[in-house]
Amino acid sequence: MGAHPYWYVVRYRTDVEAALQELRDREFRAGRYNPVIRFLDFPLGPNPPAPGAQHATFAEAFEDAGADGTRSIIDLERVSEEPELGAVTALGDEAMQDVFGTTRPTREMVEENEDLWEDLERGQGIYIVLYRDDRPDEIFFAGYSFD
Repeated sequence: MGAHPYWYVVRYRTDVEAALQELRDREFRAGRYNPVIRFLDFPLGPNPPAPGAQHATFAEAFEDAGADGTRSIIDLERVSEEPELGAVTALGDEAMQDVFGTTRPTREMVEENEDLWEDLERGQGIYIVLYRDDRPDEIFFAGYSFD
């Protein structure tokens, strides 16, 4: 089976690691992960399914998900300086310039552009600070599932 893309947008904060951990916790508590919901449709709408966590810990969810992973942001455990399994890394300035024509992309630019997925590997993720009126406004997190 092919890898499945997933992505989320959260309010901007300077501490990207904290933003990632809050997002992971939110999605875990909502039960928006495999095996609770085998496949989610992205982008998540205004009222996404929320059956609630069916596991006591992330580790239990990972164990039940098996080789497929959770197919969600829960698979990305940390922020890393370099691309690696189980981590998100910033999309660099050069890549942003190539993909968006700017180092300060807006949400609309990111949502309309599929080129950013080309170099993303299974089990890895990226984040992009999104701008509005030339100021940081949101953080876009994206990844590919393991399966």
